[in-house]
Amino acid sequence: MSMRDLLAELEKERTRVLNLASPKAVERQHGRGKMTARERIHRFFDPGTFLELGLFAKPRITGFDIDQQDLTGDGVITGSGMVDGRPVYAYAQDFTIAGGSQGSVHAKKALRVMKQALKARVPCVHMIDSGGVRVQDAVTRDLADSYQLFFYYHTLSSGVIPQISLLMGPCAAGAAYSPILTDFLIMVKGTSHMYIASPTLIKSVQFVDVTEEEIGGPRMHAEVSGCCDVLAENDEDCLQKCRDLLSYLPAHNQEDPPVVSLGDDPERRDEDLLDIVPVESKKWFDMHRVIERIVDKGKVFEIKPDYAKNMITLFARMDGRTVGIVANNPKHLAGAIDINAADKEARFIRFCDCFNIPLIFLVDNPAYLPGTDQERGGIIRHGAKVLHALSEATVPKFTVYIRKAYGGGNPAMCSEPLGSDLLLGWPSTEMGLMNPDGAVGIIYRNEIAAAKDPAEVRARRLAEYKSTFGRFPYHAAHMRWIEEIIDPRDTRRLLIRALKTFRAKRDERPWKKHGNIPM
Repeated sequence: MSMRDLLAELEKERTRVLNLASPKAVERQHGRGKMTARERIHRFFDPGTFLELGLFAKPRITGFDIDQQDLTGDGVITGSGMVDGRPVYAYAQDFTIAGGSQGSVHAKKALRVMKQALKARVPCVHMIDSGGVRVQDAVTRDLADSYQLFFYYHTLSSGVIPQISLLMGPCAAGAAYSPILTDFLIMVKGTSHMYIASPTLIKSVQFVDVTEEEIGGPRMHAEVSGCCDVLAENDEDCLQKCRDLLSYLPAHNQEDPPVVSLGDDPERRDEDLLDIVPVESKKWFDMHRVIERIVDKGKVFEIKPDYAKNMITLFARMDGRTVGIVANNPKHLAGAIDINAADKEARFIRFCDCFNIPLIFLVDNPAYLPGTDQERGGIIRHGAKVLHALSEATVPKFTVYIRKAYGGGNPAMCSEPLGSDLLLGWPSTEMGLMNPDGAVGIIYRNEIAAAKDPAEVRARRLAEYKSTFGRFPYHAAHMRWIEEIIDPRDTRRLLIRALKTFRAKRDERPWKKHGNIPM
């Protein structure tokens, strides 16, 4: 037998394994609006770059009837390839083979991808579509072949390489912790769901009828639980969104994000910025409109856009370089920071700091949201997460005050004591412990109460206050709460200049194993 004969035999066996799924299983997958695992891999990676590893791996013998099935590959495709010319490791669970259930070898293959990605310092992408653990295998398997080891390697990789989960099918019980331990989760509308307890289990324990969509659907996780970072319309959209997200990120924590020029003039001034923001601070506007006019070509990648809409977190580029933007949005809750907004902000800040992404803060908030639900829900603890994340971050941090920054809302958006490297204010900036009405009501409370004409005294004291401590934005500049009052049209130019100035920023910290963020 010659080498050519051996290669012909190899090709025949490869073709057999590549087409192992029955036509009926593939038809069912397509009928659910889902691509097959192999179709996903080919769509995700640059053409011709994917190197599959473990194609011929056989599942562990269990002693049950399932051993009679040909499950070569064990229901998961693993390997590496290129995304926009940059190396990425990935695995894709194959629902057409035993429902994508995780057997011991399935787990070993996926874990190998995670370990190799960490060793090579390249991103790792998890394409999830699985019916869960394979019970016949699980009853006698080694726990090292279970999801428990996934949790361990997710944690080891956290802050070292980007980890992105793509949920394109079911993910239930203990397996659901895996995607949440990665940096980002993209879920597909209509086909994905994720929960710890199934509707059947909930009914048996609580005697309540619920649907998969109610407890684990993508919209619920995007809008209510906050587990989902990005929603996708279908598998193809999900894969493209992952490619787009990777384009903003470095391969690992010891390199900078790639520079991608969009051909936008760094000196560009946008006249619309003079009209978008109402000077009257009680009127709302959409902060997205400001962001779109200061970043390159208005192009952004928003994280958790449907969750805590009063806080915006997104990636963009300025002069080709990736930045993370954190912004209050007065369109929702007047921009006040609540529990969910605090969690959203803190996590985004920590990710950007891990991967050398400068942070820009656009400020317009009246403080943290007051209320008994917020206090009982732990707004103090959740708000403290933001302060911890800001203080811990050593990347360049720039703050632009658009309008309001009162009370605790000021440090929550990176004031100078929290490490801001540049403090700019628009002419509409208002800053202080509280707004003038509130301050006058407290400072002159006794005088106003004792006056024959309280309204006249209050109006006079308010006018005096507004001409001194409440003279915005000049009192803030007098006190050095801001370093410069700028023309809104210069915002882009000045931020790009600051990015260049602080490109080599070094901020040394005491040695520690890790901080103890108030979880």
